[in-house]
Amino acid sequence: MSSHPATASTRNADHREISMMAGTHAESERELPSVPPEPVMEALKLNVYYGDFHAVHDVNLSFGKHEITALIGPSGCGKSTVLRCLNRMNDLVSGARVEGEVTYHGQNIYGRNVDPIAVRTQIGMVFQKPNPFPKSIYDNIAYGPRVTGMKVDNMDDLVEEALQGAALWDEVKDKLKQSAYGLSGGQQQRLCIARTIATKPDVILMDEPCSALDPIATSRIEDLMLQMRDDYTIIIVTHNMQQAARVSDRTAFFTARPDETTGNRTGLLVEFDQTSHIFANPTDKRTEDYISGRFG
Repeated sequence: MSSHPATASTRNADHREISMMAGTHAESERELPSVPPEPVMEALKLNVYYGDFHAVHDVNLSFGKHEITALIGPSGCGKSTVLRCLNRMNDLVSGARVEGEVTYHGQNIYGRNVDPIAVRTQIGMVFQKPNPFPKSIYDNIAYGPRVTGMKVDNMDDLVEEALQGAALWDEVKDKLKQSAYGLSGGQQQRLCIARTIATKPDVILMDEPCSALDPIATSRIEDLMLQMRDDYTIIIVTHNMQQAARVSDRTAFFTARPDETTGNRTGLLVEFDQTSHIFANPTDKRTEDYISGRFG
């Protein structure tokens, strides 16, 4: 952050930039209550540790049914760590410890008798880089239902339905037996989305799903997210603030607090609100500084 005080003209320019970004959200903006009336998931006093390192401090979030929530903030602020907590992916990280609660329809997914595999069936994840399996397009989609023992009346119909849901069917219907590696990067990412929805999840987590894609492929994924919102609750981590403004209903801004002794950075939730409010009228100066590009 600059040590020089902002001039009036600079502040006005910052506000214009924020307002313009908020305007890009008009396409997806809906009238929403101030808090989600039907939270599908909630994080309650969520703290995450990696060994002795306190990675995330006291995060409280509520994710609404059929809403897209964006998690934004500078690198190292804990947003991806929070996302991975929402379907227990951090269980796979050595030394990781989660305190507090993450609830799914009111049940703590970190409860003693909760199966993390069952959690991940209901709360799917799409990763930063497309990661198709070294299999055919068809077998990529069929893999999840097969390994989870999902009851499927007709696998061909399920594969088609998943690919239709990911807006990919028309492009691949004549080459289902070909390797998924033959698809373009954007097609591979939509294949990964289709693979995720094939197991009929309720919530879809997306960790920077467009960061490795070109602008055209990014636009297609964003359009797809807006279509999928009618059927799923979507939570996305993104470094692209314009993307958050374009597709999300609510936005959570995180920052990082450095430890003066060790230099380690602990992630903090600064502000959580409707996306239109976050970008047009943030209540915390740290949010305004980040969105306007003066920090982060």
